[in-house]
Amino acid sequence: MDIRWYPGHMAKGYEELDELVRKADLVLEVLDARLPCSSSNQRFEMILRNRRCIKILNKKDLADPMATKAWVRFFEREPNIRAIPLSARLHSDAKQLLRLCRALVPNRGKPGYPIRITVAGVPNCGKSTLINTLSGRSLAKVADKPAITTSQQRIDLKNGIVITDTPGLLLPEMCDQEAAYRLAASGAIAAGAFDSATVALFALEYLVKRYPHLLEARYASDPLSTTPAGFLLAVGKRLGCISGGGEVDLYRSAEAFLRELRSGKLGRITLEAPEDIRAEMISNREEEE
Repeated sequence: MDIRWYPGHMAKGYEELDELVRKADLVLEVLDARLPCSSSNQRFEMILRNRRCIKILNKKDLADPMATKAWVRFFEREPNIRAIPLSARLHSDAKQLLRLCRALVPNRGKPGYPIRITVAGVPNCGKSTLINTLSGRSLAKVADKPAITTSQQRIDLKNGIVITDTPGLLLPEMCDQEAAYRLAASGAIAAGAFDSATVALFALEYLVKRYPHLLEARYASDPLSTTPAGFLLAVGKRLGCISGGGEVDLYRSAEAFLRELRSGKLGRITLEAPEDIRAEMISNREEEE
């Protein structure tokens, strides 16, 4: 089942983002540290036009720290790109980010010449939470579901920095379905746009290979729990997702598993590594040829 989700406000959002980036001194692209590549919108690269950009690997507390370090190195190979892992709710991380912004734009940040920053990212990546932390006020709407921000918002931090928050944007055509499934697993795509069981099994297939110890510690109580389907059954038994006939309800199990994955109850997990993405790119090129 292909995932397709492109709410109407996103087309206008791209037009507005293009205009904002033209006037910006610096762009902050907020990524999900658990899927840094899949949550990095390829269309942003065209909009940036080689402007300075900080890729923020948000939700670092939920991600595998070794994988996060690898992704920072991966992104910083590109010119005009800096990468920084953080947790958007932590004021200490927000202060570190502000110091980096000032260092990258040393000629502004003075009275009458603020640093003009545009914040971009996919839905539910934590842009609004970050802006609220930076400002010290609840100015941007925050909720545990995607597409809460549907229009831009300009915020003066009163410290020589002006930030414009923008709506979460996805690609109109999600050609990379593996990336789409990772986005769905992370909560960046509305629940009605995908099949929970299929996405849960996709995520479990990766986790069985990379983090079997975390799955076993959280769920394993069944000798069948060595495959994605087996672990999904174990999830249902552990969390009480049982139908009236006493059988495990796979859809309830899948939804429960995705909630636990997103909240970090399984432990610190990253759903992709730089070497995985390189292998996928090679495979896609071979299929096109």
